[in-house]
Amino acid sequence: METDRPKAHIVTYGCQMNENDSEVMLAYLEEAGYEWTDDANEADAVIVNTCCVRKSAEDKAMGRIGELKAAKTARPGMFLAVAGCMPQQPGRAEEIRQKAPHLDLIMGTHNLDSFPRLLPMARAARRTIVDVVGEPASAPVFPRGSRRGGISAWVTILRGCDKRCTYCIVPYVRGREMSRPVADIVAEVEDLVAEGIREVTLLGQNVNAYGHDIPDQKTNFATLLRRLEAVEGLLRIRYTTSHPRDFTQEMIEAIADSGKVSDHFHLPVQSGSNATLRRMARGYPIERYRDLVASIRRAVPEATLTTDLIVGFPGETEDDFQKTLDLVEEIRFDRSYMFMFSPRRGTPAAAFPDQVPLDVKKERLARLMEVQDRISLEENERRLGRTVEVLVEGPSRTRPDVLTGRASDNRVVLFRGEVETGTLLPVRITAARTWTLEGEIVS
Repeated sequence: METDRPKAHIVTYGCQMNENDSEVMLAYLEEAGYEWTDDANEADAVIVNTCCVRKSAEDKAMGRIGELKAAKTARPGMFLAVAGCMPQQPGRAEEIRQKAPHLDLIMGTHNLDSFPRLLPMARAARRTIVDVVGEPASAPVFPRGSRRGGISAWVTILRGCDKRCTYCIVPYVRGREMSRPVADIVAEVEDLVAEGIREVTLLGQNVNAYGHDIPDQKTNFATLLRRLEAVEGLLRIRYTTSHPRDFTQEMIEAIADSGKVSDHFHLPVQSGSNATLRRMARGYPIERYRDLVASIRRAVPEATLTTDLIVGFPGETEDDFQKTLDLVEEIRFDRSYMFMFSPRRGTPAAAFPDQVPLDVKKERLARLMEVQDRISLEENERRLGRTVEVLVEGPSRTRPDVLTGRASDNRVVLFRGEVETGTLLPVRITAARTWTLEGEIVS
């Protein structure tokens, strides 16, 4: 039904943390009287929430900002803002302002809670307001976002990252690690369940580091999982993302003992070569990573294991790359998120010598993808004939006549039937694809 309320639209690039930040900004916009629209062209307020982890994400964001200039020219009263990680880079906010003077507001990641104050200020100004702070507050605010339907919700448990991987921009644009109090997290999850949420995904740049800055030394990620396990009405707990260096045996045991935590372990290894891992400053040798995988598979034999891989890191030789291929064959990751190294301004690796030529990076990425796609299909085919418990999410976005859901190990399962969203039900797997499974409901 049409209303007279102004409309808002947010374009989001990047990770789940950015998606959660977009939900927070939408909640602030709703408090200011706006309502969501899927069409940016009819919006009275548009925010582009940016990512700078890879150059492709930056290029997409800047392209979208440029495209919105025509809409701003046609409707001068339209509010147009840029938020997220890109403005948080030193000097980048001013670059964006010069390239896009049609913007009303440019803000970073450390002062998200200032948006309600900045919105009316920027609307009234006749120039671009730039509000980017260098460091997050010593007592960070974790505002709740506004969801647009569904049975799943993000819940942020900590912000920032204290690791200094030489390729990664995240510590520079998200700040140091700061954990959220356990009681606040539990209270938010309980509120979400009361609103109909059946699955939560715990968010952090490194969830395994949760609690290290909390005075109570018994508080860590494992104890948080056990607290959330006791929330009545909550059916599934997921989390992202992990760092192998901080994944402890206690955490593995907490997941193995749980009836709600997903049997999905996302462990970014980045490379199979110790020489490359040292240049990346990952903080673990590949032998430690192998031991961690073995511990997980002993405790959770049918766990899904996924990873991140970077090809073409500065100094990577053909032998280094072959070690990555060998590791993928050995571990048999269910899925991998694979990327060519992308130099990020301000990170040590951007200035490293021995940068790998683009054509070599492309060729290595193609070889890696071919190996991983084969393994992903083979691992899915191993599930044929099994019955898995699926949490129903609703109609598939690409096949509306088919329902979609996730098994406890986070595999996507497609099936037909008339089932209420949010239901847990058994589904027998009848077909396997590289990225999805298909099945039929077991009566």
